[in-house]
Amino acid sequence: MSYQKPSPIEKAIQPIQRFIQQEKSGGIVLGISVLLALFLANSPWAESYVHFFEHRIGLRFNDTPVLEYSLHHWINDGLMSVFFFVVGLELKREIVAGELSNPRNALLPIVAALGGMIVPALIYIALNPGAAVSSGWGIPMATDIAFALGVLYLLGDRIPLSLKIFLTALAIVDDLGAVLVIAFFYTSDISLMHLLIGLLFLLIMFIGNKMGVRSVLFYAILGILGVWTAFLLSGVHATIAAVLAAFAIPARIKVKEQVYTGRVKQYLDQFTAADSSNEKAVLTGEQLHTLDHIRKETDDATPPMQKLEHALHPLVTFIVIPIFALANAGIALDMDVSTLFNTNVSLGVGLGLLIGKVVGVVGFTLLCIKLRIAPYPEGMHFRNLLGLGFLAAIGFTMSLFVTSLAFTDELYMTQAKVGIFVASIIGGVTGYLILARKDRMK
Repeated sequence: MSYQKPSPIEKAIQPIQRFIQQEKSGGIVLGISVLLALFLANSPWAESYVHFFEHRIGLRFNDTPVLEYSLHHWINDGLMSVFFFVVGLELKREIVAGELSNPRNALLPIVAALGGMIVPALIYIALNPGAAVSSGWGIPMATDIAFALGVLYLLGDRIPLSLKIFLTALAIVDDLGAVLVIAFFYTSDISLMHLLIGLLFLLIMFIGNKMGVRSVLFYAILGILGVWTAFLLSGVHATIAAVLAAFAIPARIKVKEQVYTGRVKQYLDQFTAADSSNEKAVLTGEQLHTLDHIRKETDDATPPMQKLEHALHPLVTFIVIPIFALANAGIALDMDVSTLFNTNVSLGVGLGLLIGKVVGVVGFTLLCIKLRIAPYPEGMHFRNLLGLGFLAAIGFTMSLFVTSLAFTDELYMTQAKVGIFVASIIGGVTGYLILARKDRMK
């Protein structure tokens, strides 16, 4: 059959598809969302913007509210659960067959991530010992992987692949740390009954995995209606349920690569032999059956874990995270500056990210290398390590999320957001300039 030229609609969406496929696109979309939130929060529509996210959505049975929360709550506990589910899938993939599967390769980014979490938290606590504001210590611990990698990929092929892998592994370990911090320190009023119900559904998912169940629908029903809902009602943050559910998704293939390629070649030969005419615009029944066989073989050769990660990644990058930013990044700039610094929240968050991340990531990495525990990755040296340290100071999404858990006082939340924005912008620009300047000097 002759190749058909792209239709007008295909030509129209090709630029969008190319944009989505670029690694830096997620950071660009997130940046636009943050700017839009800031614009709305300081526009004539500011009151409507804030009120919109206060609308309550839920179910009612005999006038009794069930799962009725504000739109802001649904975004932070519902949509962000999709984000954390993908984080869980990425973590499992890295542990099973990625950078974290080899202990020697994984050691350096793990140590760097630990340093990048411990030092910022200590800086924040040192500046904010008071009980009212001390709960914000988890805010500067987080790195925004979308923004950090977006800045790194702006430098293109000039940056060694080893640096991209190192930053990715570091950010994934950082995300795991953030999940553990949320689970152990930002969860209260636990209902043991709902928690046990959620764990029971989780156990069923793991049993299904061990028994060879590969249906995405099976895991979706148990994960959403069972694990996530029970955790939401239990008081344990629902995003933790998403990470645990992700670890229950099968990572095994049903058909090995060599077997798959051999069978597909046979089916392709059958597909070609089924129709000797190149003029027909439709397929024969035999060809349709052959394509069904190829789809089945492809499905068996693809782990459900990777299938879900591949399908959900664009949703998270271009819908979930931008909506979260719109709901959480709005700051009214007409604030009283004196109230901004009546506590050290802004300073603790800002210095925690900008100094704590750099000192933690770079310092712990150098210590590990000096003690000969692990060597520099190929292509890495002090100057590009320093650049990566500053990129790790970009804390937008995760830091904003932890802010929503750490504080209920609007003033403290605003102070934290100012610290996040200032440190993230300075860190991103500084990291980019260090890496770009270094690259030109080679």
